[in-house]
Formats: sequence, C-alpha cells, structure tokens
Amino acid sequence: MFKKVLIANRGEIAVRIIRACRDLGIQSVALFEPSDQGSLHVRFADEVVRLDSSRGYMDHQVVLQAAKDTGADAIHPGYGFLAEDPAFVRACEAAGIVFIGPPSAVVSALRDNLGARERVAAAGYPVPYYLSESFCQGEMKEMEEIKGVQALAEDVGYPLVVKACRGGRGRGTRLVSDPSKLERAVRQAQAEALAVFGDDHVYLERAIMPARHVEVQVMGDQFGSLIHLGERDGSIMRHSQKIIAEAPSPNLTAPQRTRLCEMGLEIARLFKYRNLGTVEFIMDLDGNFYFAEMKARIQVEHPVTEKVTQVDLVREQIRIAAGEPLAFCQGDIKFRGWAMECRINAEDPWSNFMPSPGKLDRFRLPGGPNVRVDTYAYSGCDVPVRYDPILAKLIVWGETRPECINRMRRALEEFAIRGVHTTLPFHQRILNDADFLAGNYTTDFLDRPLLEGTPDIELRDMAVAAAVAFISRNQAARPVTQDRFQTGWHRSSRRLPS
Repeated sequence: MFKKVLIANRGEIAVRIIRACRDLGIQSVALFEPSDQGSLHVRFADEVVRLDSSRGYMDHQVVLQAAKDTGADAIHPGYGFLAEDPAFVRACEAAGIVFIGPPSAVVSALRDNLGARERVAAAGYPVPYYLSESFCQGEMKEMEEIKGVQALAEDVGYPLVVKACRGGRGRGTRLVSDPSKLERAVRQAQAEALAVFGDDHVYLERAIMPARHVEVQVMGDQFGSLIHLGERDGSIMRHSQKIIAEAPSPNLTAPQRTRLCEMGLEIARLFKYRNLGTVEFIMDLDGNFYFAEMKARIQVEHPVTEKVTQVDLVREQIRIAAGEPLAFCQGDIKFRGWAMECRINAEDPWSNFMPSPGKLDRFRLPGGPNVRVDTYAYSGCDVPVRYDPILAKLIVWGETRPECINRMRRALEEFAIRGVHTTLPFHQRILNDADFLAGNYTTDFLDRPLLEGTPDIELRDMAVAAAVAFISRNQAARPVTQDRFQTGWHRSSRRLPS
C-alpha cells in the first residue's frame, strides 16, 4: 500500500480523497492556490503545497515536482483538471509515480471520442448516428465558412449535437435544434474545446430526443477481474452537467437493467479497462441503449453508487492502483434501497445561473439518518470565482424511492447557506415536480419553466425574517426586568396571579 498520496485537485473531491487515505492509514498531500487557502482540503491534509504557477492544478511539471518533493508515491487526480490527461499519466509513469486511475494507453483511447465510438460500433454495439469527419476552426474557412458545416448537418439531421473530439464533462458540447443557430454553436464548442482540451476539433452527432442518460459503474484490477456496481440515472442535467443523480434508474425493467450492466462490462473489456470508470449510455423511449462515452475517472455522482452498494469507491481506487486485487467478485455486490444526490452550486437560478462567489456567512448542514454532505465549505470560508461553482453534494438514502425523496426534501429544507446564492431552492422545485416524482423525466426536463415565481426558500426566509423583526421590536419595547432573564423552567414554575 502507498505511504503518501498527493491529491491533484481541490474542493469536495479533494476532501473525499483525503478521508479515504486516512481510513487506509495513508498520508495525504494537498495542493492549493491562494484563493483556496481556507478550504477544508487544505486544513485536513497532512501536508500542503502552494501552487504559484499561472496554470495552477493543470501544470504537469509543478504537480509532479510537488509529488517528488513531498515523497508521494502516488497521485490521485479526482475529476476534472488532470484526471483524463494522457500526457500527464505518461509523465507519472515515466517518473515512477503511480497514477491512481487507468493506464495512459486506456486514458488516451477513451479521450478520443471519435476513435472510442468507432471501436464500440465495430464491436456491434449501438451508437447514435454520427459523422466521423471532424473539423477545427481553421478548416471551417476552407469549407467556405459555415456552408460546408451546414451540408454536414443536413446529413446528420436535426436536432443534432456538436461535440468536441477530446471532450468530457459536457465541455465543448452544444445541442442544436435550429439550423440558424448552428454556426454559433459550432464556434462556441470549438472555442470551449480549445480552452479546456487544447484541441478545437469537433464532430456532429444526431441527438436522440427525448431520451434518458444512464451510466454503469465498473471497476477492474490488473489481474483481469472486472465487475459492475449497478447503474445511475443522470438525466436531469443543465449544459450536460448532471444536477440530480439517482441509483437505481427509475422505471427500468429487470431485463433492461441486466442488459445495460452487461453492455457496460462488455464495452469496458474492449478497452481492457482497469481501476474505476463509468460507461455512459443514452436510452430512447423504446428502451434502446446507445453508447455515449466512457469516463476514465471517478465521477461527481459516485456517492449514490456507494450508498446502494456500501462499497467505498475511492478506497477501492487506491487499493487497485497499489496493485491489490479487487476486494469483491460480482456475486458479492448487493444492491439495497435507493440513493439520490443533489449538486448544490454557488449560482443564482433566478439570474440565469450566474456564478455567485463570495464569503459564506452561514453554512448549516443537514443531518439525521442516511444523510451525507460532501463539501469543502464551512461558515466563514470563501467561495472562489475561478473554479466550477459546485459547493456541496447532498446525498441521501432510503429503503424506497418515495422514502429517499422525502428525506431529500427534508435535508434541502435543513440546509442553510447565506452569503452567496445557491441552487438549493431550484432543487426544491424539482423534488416537488409531478414528473420527477413519477420518475418520468428525460434529458430535456430542465427546458421546462421551473423557475417562475419566488423561490420557496426565499419565501420561507422572508417569513422568518419578518417574525424575527416582530419579536425584536416587541422585546425592545418591553421594560428590562429580572424576569426576562429567567429560564423557561423558572417561568413555567411561577404561580400565576389570581
């Protein structure tokens, strides 16, 4: 087992990894930029290293040097940043530092969206119709600007999706339903892909709508063992970012669930997958599954799988990377109950989800049985402006889906955040929507007008503020007497005048 692991990430996932390391008796090293100095991952780690590079967490050389200087024998990338960067994985391999994730060859194969799709299609698995011809910004000029792309789009048909060839996490992806909006969508996707992945090549794919987004969690070791840990549903998404995830997926039949998980394992075997990964599918309304992509990393939504399987996925990631065999065979994995995760972002849903950085004046966590919060935040800490706005993940578990939903409602009501705008009231709206309650939602769920009227939490806070103001005014008007400072027990025990 490793003696020391460097976490090349920040926020709630860095805290999650530090806790897993501590459970395994492994020392942890946290990286931080100045804006993150007060984050919990900096406070919890055994050692910390400040990043002064302008590239921050994305600087290969700085991250590797930090691992060497601190004597770390492994690096956990979390998700985002370096998690799916084959060049960084190769650099780790060359330096003799273990990358906690798949080998560089697997990461490289899966990061190539077109290549991975062609490999899966050649093996006989369904994929959405797409064009293997990709193009970058410079090549668009040779195609007579947008006219050539329009011709490609007509071949694909609308609605279509513009996708980055080296995409992931929804970056470099745009849905287009109107031909007049194609040019702008292509240029936006290319610009985002270049900024995030360093490659602005995109391709066109036919959109399957309406549809559901379902994904299979897989895990494999270096000895050839590979298992699945069931499926998750991440259909409620905004800009390809999953807002709510649940496991299992509602309204799947037993045969559909079995086939889905079998396909996930079979596709993972095509790439000789190792460590933790997720095979993602699109399911149409007829129950047909289409391969979308495979994520070669842990995902934001992993806690719901942990809840229904009682398997610590981060712990298993570390064990597998250390060369240990899988601790489970497929028959050992038992699925129990229902789990759900709400992604709480520091955004204002009533202002087009504008990011809302700032200082947290209040941060009161929900509690009770089967309620979990993954976060880097606390009262008094700062929410930085330059990172993903995810502030916390609220995860609950119940014996049944209705019980799980009721517990999530209660937890959302208990969760109090002041100082920045958050998506808490937005989640409350979703948790009371009739289609969501019935499990009859698809990936276009958030296209509906859920944000009309005053936020529920805002209404509650207005009522509380009014009550506090009323009590304060009445207390200020009362004369100060000794009786006012007696305890409730003393007051109740006093004899009332006749």
